[in-house]
Amino acid sequence: MKTENVGQAVLETWDVEEVAEAFERDEIVLIDVRTVQEYGFEHIGGALLLPLPFFEARRLPGQSEKRIVFHCGSGVRSEKVARLCIEAGMDRVAHLEGGFGAWKAAKKRYVGTDMATGAPKVVNG
Repeated sequence: MKTENVGQAVLETWDVEEVAEAFERDEIVLIDVRTVQEYGFEHIGGALLLPLPFFEARRLPGQSEKRIVFHCGSGVRSEKVARLCIEAGMDRVAHLEGGFGAWKAAKKRYVGTDMATGAPKVVNG
C-alpha cells in the first residue's frame, strides 16, 4: 500500500491483491464510482455503486466497522473521490490503484455481460 499525507489525513492507494484479500475477508466496503452504464456492463461482484456525479462525501457512513475503498475504471476518479473525502474531513481514505482495469488485468473475478444474451455472467470465476 502506498500512502500520502494530505494535511492531517492519509490517502492510501491499495493494489489489486490488497483489495481482493480484504474484500474476500469482508474487511472493506468497495465503492465503485463509475457510471451506471459502466457498472451495468461489468463490475466487481458485491461492490456498491455511487457514481461520481452523485457523490457527496459528507453523506458517507463512518469507517468504524469496515474501511471504505473506492474504485473506478483506471484510478483517476477514485483518487478524486478520495481527495473529496479528505476535504470533507475524513482522516484516512483508500482507493484502488489502476481501478477496474487493473482488477481485470490481474484476472480477478467480476460480473460481466454475456454479449449473446445480454445477461450477467461471472468472468474468471
